[in-house]
Amino acid sequence: MNAVTTSAVRFEHVSMRYGRSPLLALSDVALVIDEGEFLCLLGRSGCGKSTLLSLAAGLETPTAGRVDLGGRRVGMMFQDSGLFPWLTVHGNIELALRLSGVPKRERSDRIAELLEVVRLPGVQQRRPHELSGGMRQRVALARTLAQECQVLLMDEPFAALDAITRDAMHDEIERIAGERALTVLFVTHNVREAVRLGDRVVLMQPGPGRVASELIVDLPRPRRMDDPDIAVRAAVLRDRLDEQDELERRSAAA
Repeated sequence: MNAVTTSAVRFEHVSMRYGRSPLLALSDVALVIDEGEFLCLLGRSGCGKSTLLSLAAGLETPTAGRVDLGGRRVGMMFQDSGLFPWLTVHGNIELALRLSGVPKRERSDRIAELLEVVRLPGVQQRRPHELSGGMRQRVALARTLAQECQVLLMDEPFAALDAITRDAMHDEIERIAGERALTVLFVTHNVREAVRLGDRVVLMQPGPGRVASELIVDLPRPRRMDDPDIAVRAAVLRDRLDEQDELERRSAAA
């Protein structure tokens, strides 16, 4: 008997236009993310990846269609950690706990637990400027997890990190998503990163933004960025991106 999967996020024929612009940012996007799935959105700038995240987070309302999360709690991470520089690590995470209604007497223990989860213990009294870029993103992840989110939205959260730190963060988010059974929607421009992390990679196409194709990544975990099988699947996606670019050039020249 096949296992029954439950959808965590559903984009039901979603279109998006900003203000009075005649141009659509998204056009008729139909996409389902299963519960516990790690889905990567890949594509050139302007194809609507970040707009999809904003819609899933409830920061925007679609012009047409609907986004359904079934009442699941959502957390979001950005390329910048967004930590408040005047607060310590403890204060940044405590703010999320307070907004989530966690009693004050429980917060210190919860903060210590969350910092253990992201493998950054003992930094509660440091301020953001005292941390490396990778450490700041770990704190940002701990702050997001403090919201007890079930769906984690990530908008190029590792793009500004050096290669070594980025690889370490790949390992961490893969581990944490698995341990907590999180549904992850991850935006990236990096083809290898998409294959390294995703159970499935959805390739977006601009003008207006829409789903072009998808690739199931049927590789065992844990994975490494330099795995040959990742390189093979990344090459498939690069070819598809090149085909998109060629079609756009021909259309512009016609």
